[in-house]
Amino acid sequence: MISFPLVQSSPTLNPAASATSTATRTFLIPHHYHTHKLAFISSQFSHPADLPRRLNRLRIQAIDAAQSYNYEAQLVNRFSQSTKLKIAIIGFGNFGQFLAKAFIRQGHTVFAHSRSDYSSIAQSLGVAFFFDTHDLCEQHPDVILLCTSIISTESVLKSLPIQRLRRNTLFVDVLSVKEFPKNIFLQHLPSHFDILCSHPMFGPESGKNGWQNLAFVFDKVRIGNEKSRLTRAETFLDIFKNEGCRMVEMTCAEHDKYAAGSQFITHTMGRILEKLQLQGTPVNTKGYETLLNLVDNTASDSFDLYYGLFMYNKNAMEQLERLDLAFEALKKELFGHLHEVLRKQLFGKSEESPRLVLAKLPKKNRTSLLPASTSETETVVNNTLVNNNN
Repeated sequence: MISFPLVQSSPTLNPAASATSTATRTFLIPHHYHTHKLAFISSQFSHPADLPRRLNRLRIQAIDAAQSYNYEAQLVNRFSQSTKLKIAIIGFGNFGQFLAKAFIRQGHTVFAHSRSDYSSIAQSLGVAFFFDTHDLCEQHPDVILLCTSIISTESVLKSLPIQRLRRNTLFVDVLSVKEFPKNIFLQHLPSHFDILCSHPMFGPESGKNGWQNLAFVFDKVRIGNEKSRLTRAETFLDIFKNEGCRMVEMTCAEHDKYAAGSQFITHTMGRILEKLQLQGTPVNTKGYETLLNLVDNTASDSFDLYYGLFMYNKNAMEQLERLDLAFEALKKELFGHLHEVLRKQLFGKSEESPRLVLAKLPKKNRTSLLPASTSETETVVNNTLVNNNN
């Protein structure tokens, strides 16, 4: 204990007397308040009972002042927590679980909700599972991440009790189409919510060995100008950047145009090949192995996903028509070539030069069959072809 001189007014109920009469007393300060240098905002104490409250206003000013043994660790932990997010995943199916593993791995707090009971899986991953969205929203997550199917997105969004969320919560989707969720967000979310549309161009199968150099598309549809909101959006994007993703920023309209010509066609070809029930053979080529892998990667996804790619991307129908026209053109080219081969087989001798045909005949028949002139011979051949065609 150390003593500290304090100036205190005399105990009296008369304020006027209190203002003119003072007495100096010495109070003992507990050892745990010791510092190398103490600074008080005010040296006047109206009563000794105010001492604990006043001591709470002490500030350590000396650089070499003694600190608690874990002070630096506390600061590091406090800074680390300030850069982490609370992410609520709505739709904790295969893809939601796939993303949650990366979020947990990078130290973020993850909540989850789904129509099905994934509580045991969530517990094994270190995720807090909520059966009721009201309870989840009361946790005030920084990010609401929609991992639902495309066709159920609107109904799920409308069912969320967004009034229980903080007014600047960030909403993110990871759907395979982008203009559709963008319009849904803008239609149903008040303007004080932030919106980030994104699409990891990979899934649990294609990303099972890591996300290095895999494309991640995003569009900052609506992000508030406050520094905290800008930082939060960047922190979420950094999750994918830290995993090695190739970050691609483009508008939702651009995404849908490109995706229809790549992802939708890929899924369509995979579904067609699945209908053929392709099987491995002892003489598989590399190309055939690629086709089998394509079937595995696309057929493992739900048909709702493929239907969503078609139904909610206005560019998909155009690609389907182009695919149909391309197949018809290929068949026409193939059958056209086949017609030429058959035609030569059926009428090849008639189309040969008359002198070449006669050259194959016995010598005794050549003179009698040879017309007077070449033009006459060609006329005979042409007439023969016309008769055959008729």
